[in-house]
Amino acid sequence: MFKWFGKVNYSPYTKVSDFARYLKDGHLMGSKCKKCGSISFPPRADCDKCMSGDFEFFEMSGKAWLNSFTKVEAAPTGFEDAAPYIVGVVDMEEGGRALAWFGESIKEEEIEIGMELQVVPQVFEETEDIKVYYSLEKSGTSWVKV
Repeated sequence: MFKWFGKVNYSPYTKVSDFARYLKDGHLMGSKCKKCGSISFPPRADCDKCMSGDFEFFEMSGKAWLNSFTKVEAAPTGFEDAAPYIVGVVDMEEGGRALAWFGESIKEEEIEIGMELQVVPQVFEETEDIKVYYSLEKSGTSWVKV
């Protein structure tokens, strides 16, 4: 599943691998600890508050606020063809943070710290390998499979 993000995960098993399956189906999922109720995004296999490994997935709204952003001009290996691009860190409404690329619905000059955004699953199945990720779009943007 993690190859859908364009990268290879060498661990043979992870408790949060269903996150990629949900995202592929257009669902943005967080995790909620069954022991203490702590919420995480992206999903965590073990609670960062009580260290319990007992969690459940739940669907998130995608509503978020911009905490920080940067424009990448000199991209790391494997991303050179995408530069320049802008990534942002957002605080999710339900809890947790996301790091994502800005989508096409927002122009660079419109970006402001604190602005309300929508985290939107992106699924591209027209390529040989399925590609999934999420992007930062204008608030209220709805999503369907791309």
